Amino acid sequence: MSYEKVKKYFENAGLAERVVIREHIGDTVEHAAQAIGCEPAHIAKTMSFIQNGEPVLVVMAGDAKVDNRKYKACFHQKTVMMPRDQVEALIGHVPGAVCPFAIHQEVKVYLDISLKRFEIVYTAGGSLNSTVKLSVEELEKHVLPVSWVDVCKDWYVNEDE
Repeated sequence: MSYEKVKKYFENAGLAERVVIREHIGDTVEHAAQAIGCEPAHIAKTMSFIQNGEPVLVVMAGDAKVDNRKYKACFHQKTVMMPRDQVEALIGHVPGAVCPFAIHQEVKVYLDISLKRFEIVYTAGGSLNSTVKLSVEELEKHVLPVSWVDVCKDWYVNEDE
């Protein structure tokens, strides 16, 4: 059902061809990049958190990791990952297929600056084998994030990509 919602969203936006069903994506950023044929850094992974009891998504580059110190400085609270068994109910997509589109209305979404170094990124598409190809500007336009944040580490080493 999530894939259909994402597909419908992009059909309405005139970008239906950007949502692609793939034979196999895999369970990691590396597997997804291999299936797509891109560098792992170009996978825009969507991480699910709980803040003040509410669901929050942070979309970041595939080579970035959450920096707990930066996260706390930005959001004024410790990093609390959403329990896997709550992801679908709180976000609207199953774990492994979470993307920042066609989610429950109350979910806040933030984009991490680790994405800004790319022209094109790939997000999940609402199913375990679908992806969405977007420019970073299109990602921002369709996500309508609360804001851009700087909560990640380890991606600076690949800045020249």
